[in-house]
Amino acid sequence: MSFGFKIIIEGDYACFTRPEFKVERVSYDVPTPGALEGLLKSVFWKPAIRYVIDKIIVFNPIDFANIRRNEVKEKVSLPAIKKQMQGKDADPCIYADSSRSQRATMLLKNVKYGVEFHFVMTGIKSEHSGESQEKYYNIIKRRLEKGQHFKTPCLGCAEFPVKRLELVEAFDLDLISSSLQAQEELDLGYMLYRLEFKDGGVPLNNDWKKPVFSDEANAVYYRPHLQKGIIDVAKYRENLQC
Repeated sequence: MSFGFKIIIEGDYACFTRPEFKVERVSYDVPTPGALEGLLKSVFWKPAIRYVIDKIIVFNPIDFANIRRNEVKEKVSLPAIKKQMQGKDADPCIYADSSRSQRATMLLKNVKYGVEFHFVMTGIKSEHSGESQEKYYNIIKRRLEKGQHFKTPCLGCAEFPVKRLELVEAFDLDLISSSLQAQEELDLGYMLYRLEFKDGGVPLNNDWKKPVFSDEANAVYYRPHLQKGIIDVAKYRENLQC
């Protein structure tokens, strides 16, 4: 039994931010595997499984647009929230008028991707019995078929939601734009593959009811080539670099 899937993803805008740009957001030309893993986790996620991206098909021409957005410069203070919950005098709110910052974003527009992926068992068991690949395969398949998700899938940033997420049997490669099909091989340079968190997805306190996770992570990079609109991610997985 195959535990892989093929899905089509479409959106009006996307931004897969390059980490080397500190202030202004600049998107990669194509999605990172880590961003696609996060998108799939919004459909279904359990500690017992991990998504693996095998292939990315870029259907539409790579088209950039420049916009300016209002952002806030601060994060909500967790200690302030805890104090307020305890009834103490604390204000955890962020006031946009005093914390607003306008920043430029170079993003992708009119995107359409085909994503081929599978999942593997992590060995992390939950309190429920009867966990198996077949069980999770059927759950993921059902949720993809029904368009279910527990939070809105997004394309890199939360403000760029997915417009279409559809499970398919096969990709129609004839729908890849002629400009991309004409490119025999395009070196995309070094790209972020994903972030490898040092806790391995296991709470540091071994308490799943009140988990404490580590924020420490290593950035893992790879150097993919876009061949006629297709990135064979599995082909480059052996040469990942931290």
